[in-house]
Amino acid sequence: MALPEHLPQFYRRPRVLDPARHGRLGLGPAPLQAFAGQANAVPLLAAELHAASRHLPIVFSTGPQAQPLAVLGLRSGENRFIGLDGQWRAGSYQPAYVRRYPFILLEDENRQTLSLCIDEAAPHLVDDGSGQPLFDAAGQPSALTRDALALCRDYQAHHRLTRDFMHALAGAGVLVDQRAEISAGPGATALALQGFQVVDEDRLQRLPDAVFLHWRDQGWLRLVYSHLQSLDSWQALVGPGPADRAG
Repeated sequence: MALPEHLPQFYRRPRVLDPARHGRLGLGPAPLQAFAGQANAVPLLAAELHAASRHLPIVFSTGPQAQPLAVLGLRSGENRFIGLDGQWRAGSYQPAYVRRYPFILLEDENRQTLSLCIDEAAPHLVDDGSGQPLFDAAGQPSALTRDALALCRDYQAHHRLTRDFMHALAGAGVLVDQRAEISAGPGATALALQGFQVVDEDRLQRLPDAVFLHWRDQGWLRLVYSHLQSLDSWQALVGPGPADRAG
């Protein structure tokens, strides 16, 4: 299997799951999300926008392959949703991109087959018998691996739907470059974040009726409104985070 030229965020050494190679491995206990501790943004699926909008700002990346992003911190290397214990903030939405790690589906060299892979560089991958096994004694996928495969297949299907949603936004010309300045408190220097896009509400309102109705029928309007609602959540990224409160 040929690896992608640019590996996805977090992944360093993905390999096809193989009982001969990975039969003794398992996923260790907490901290299970420490790998994402320096990620100030991660991709979101379109299907996640409504749930995620209640907890964090949602923006769109720039460039020809724009995608929804969950903003997790205002500074490079900052994730306000992970504490010193490596755990995600209780009660806050955890994106599927984080939940599926260290598993991922990757195409073979002919782009014909998707195989379940695991990142062999994952910090919580252990071989001392202390973790949840990837395979059982007979070399068959464990419940953990079967659940991971189901999650990755679901992620892949929703990735295609997200791509359709993003093509619609880009084609309609409703995405605009944006810059956010967030107050860090009285007397503090405002924090600035840039290099992302948002839906322009004026352009949205000027959509032709036929396009507007098509988006409604596709369920895309609900996603757009969830994104716009989430932009009231910038202030949630300011102030003490889980790491600051630990201990």
